[in-house]
Amino acid sequence: MDRVNAIWKHPLYQKYYARIEELEQNRVFCRHQMPHLLDVARIAYIRNLEDDMGFAKDVVYAAAVLHDIGKALQYEARIPHELAGVDIAEQILADLPAEAAYTTDEKRMILTAVKGHRRLREDPEPLEKLLYESDKASRMCFACPAEAQCDWSREKKNMEIKV
Repeated sequence: MDRVNAIWKHPLYQKYYARIEELEQNRVFCRHQMPHLLDVARIAYIRNLEDDMGFAKDVVYAAAVLHDIGKALQYEARIPHELAGVDIAEQILADLPAEAAYTTDEKRMILTAVKGHRRLREDPEPLEKLLYESDKASRMCFACPAEAQCDWSREKKNMEIKV
């Protein structure tokens, strides 16, 4: 997981992650910190293994760790976080040291997944669909004290434990 740790330690990642934490410190709804990001990663990786999708573990984790990094710009500049996140993630991935670098194809898959994690488009790429579904599956609406105030549609909410 050296490559994922290189993303985590990247100064640009740390800057935006800290800003999200600051902006969401009093948020009653789902937050976008490491517990959520790792829940998404673990769900996606388990599904990757169960469905024999063949994605490398650190590619799945990279997409998950990066998928909400644009949230601060959504709050502050009203830029959809999936679009802001692609720009930030692209800079981070391009700036990783050689020993932590992702291949051109891995970067393309990760960036496509980050961009598509919020709204599933027609004919999504496999990692994109996996990230989208894992992000939604990670939310435990059935146990959330703010569920009644949440603006997610009833169809999107996870109202029971699923296997």
